[in-house]
Amino acid sequence: MSAKIKKNYIIFEDGPLAGQSLHSLWLRERLTNKKNLDLNNFQRLYEPSLLDDNLYIKEFSQNENILTLLFSDGERGTYLIEDLLKEINKFNVIPDKTPWQQDTITIPFHNYLEFKDSSNLFINMLNDFHSLGFVIITNFSSQEGAVINFAESLGPIRSTNFGKNFDVISKPNPNDLAYTPLGLSAHTDNPYRKPIPGIQLLHCIINEAKGGNSILVDGLAIANHLQLNERKYYNILTSTEILFRFIDEDVILENWGKLIELNSNNDFKQIRFSGRLDYVPALDIEKLTLFYKARKRLYELCSSKQFEINFRLDSGMLIMFDNHRLLHGRTKYDNSSGKRYLQGCYIEHDATEGKLRRLLIK
Repeated sequence: MSAKIKKNYIIFEDGPLAGQSLHSLWLRERLTNKKNLDLNNFQRLYEPSLLDDNLYIKEFSQNENILTLLFSDGERGTYLIEDLLKEINKFNVIPDKTPWQQDTITIPFHNYLEFKDSSNLFINMLNDFHSLGFVIITNFSSQEGAVINFAESLGPIRSTNFGKNFDVISKPNPNDLAYTPLGLSAHTDNPYRKPIPGIQLLHCIINEAKGGNSILVDGLAIANHLQLNERKYYNILTSTEILFRFIDEDVILENWGKLIELNSNNDFKQIRFSGRLDYVPALDIEKLTLFYKARKRLYELCSSKQFEINFRLDSGMLIMFDNHRLLHGRTKYDNSSGKRYLQGCYIEHDATEGKLRRLLIK
């Protein structure tokens, strides 16, 4: 491999790094020897902002997949070329999201009893979660509190005013419709929070009631459909902020956001849809008329057989889903026909992402 050393960068002319121009300071910051890096926690032992602005590369050599550099401050470092390429290309071990509809999804069931026999099965479960936005774990437990132990095996639980965990069971004078036997259309949980909880876990302890099937909808697939087929609706749903509000005797929570939010690259970031909790601002008449049509269309799509999957959670099953991507709901159930008791809690995306990264490099 040949390269040219310039004033503050090196440009590679051939080999795996052909055409790449890498800044001297960028390379210097990636030294991994014990003088520069604490090998217990992989944190730098120096402040990179204090490096000489005029630092340059004095020498370079390559032996197979290893690049060796000597810097003007006397530091020498070795690099795996494949690691540099991964960072240059922003390689991510977290799987890309795969949008799904009712006729394309195979529900990702995973047997909890098999996790202890192979970390690969746990990795497969996390891969499915990040790709599809949810997993269902079977043969889990029927004991109260088991969902907390499982959630904490992934990362810290996010407590809310509902507690560290919450009981989804019909009860008198509830502060949320989840604690009734009413059917719930597909929605985002807690859209009134800052930030909205990232991941929800629901553990079925008892389900003897008639009805009460679970519903999931892929918000990513809905957004893609609108972007491709109903652009006017997509544009207003991704550009109009509305208010979400929760009220009970102890607290009033409010948060503004778009029903479909895009990231800085104008790609799907999250959906927040909960028609029983939103308050549309007093926009001008023309814009408001279009927005209401778009919201109605969003509801129709989220309630359609094309995008909705419907299944039953039985005792000893646990579902984990991405609350920023998926909408969830349930059919109504007959409270007199038997008990329906679920326990739930929240964790954040960095928990499952961090766990997967750790498992993949062990």
